[in-house]
Amino acid sequence: MQVPVIEKVLRTVLVYGGLAGLLRLGGKRDLAQLNSFDLVVMLLLSNVVQNAVIGNDNSLTGGLLGAAVLIAINAGVVRLSNRHPRLTRVFEGSPTVLVKDGRPVAGALRRLGLRRADVIAACRQQGAGNISEIKEATLSPGGTIVVTLTDDARDVTIRDLRAENARLVEQLRTELLDALHERPGRPEAAGQQPQDARTTP
Repeated sequence: MQVPVIEKVLRTVLVYGGLAGLLRLGGKRDLAQLNSFDLVVMLLLSNVVQNAVIGNDNSLTGGLLGAAVLIAINAGVVRLSNRHPRLTRVFEGSPTVLVKDGRPVAGALRRLGLRRADVIAACRQQGAGNISEIKEATLSPGGTIVVTLTDDARDVTIRDLRAENARLVEQLRTELLDALHERPGRPEAAGQQPQDARTTP
C-alpha cells in the first residue's frame, strides 16, 4: 500500500460523510434522476471523489480496503437509522408531496427545483395515464416517486374480481329462484289452490 492504512480509512470516512451531506443539502431531486442533468451529476460524482478516497494509492490492497471501509460505514449508518427513526429523518429527510388531488403542488416543485413535465413523466411511469388520475404523488427521501391513483383509475385486483364474481353469482341465483317461483305453469302462480288442498263437496 502506498498510503498508510489510517489515512486511507480517514479519507474514505470523510468522503462518505461529505457526499452524504451534499446529497442531503442538494435535495432528493438528484437521487430521483428525473432528467439527464441529474444523471450526469450522479455519474460524475464517483469520478470526482475517486482521488480523494484512494489518494496516490493505486494498489489492489488499498482499493479493497477503501471498499471495505465504505461498506462498513454504510452498514453502520443504516442499522443506526433503523434503530432510531429520528435519525432517518435527519440523514435522509422526509417525503415531499408533489401532486395532490390531480394538481401539482407548485411550492414543492419550486423548492426542489423540479419541472412539472418531469414530474408528470415520472408519474406516468408509475401507472398514471393522466395527472387527473393521481390522488397523491410523493417524492421519498431515497428519490423514489410513490403514486397513489384515484379509485376510478386503479387497476382491478384479483380480490375485486372475486368479489364481483360472487355478487353476480348471487344475483343470478336470486333471479333464477324468482323465475322458478313465478313460473306460469304452477298452480300457485295462477291463483289456484293445489289439488290436495281443495275442499270436497
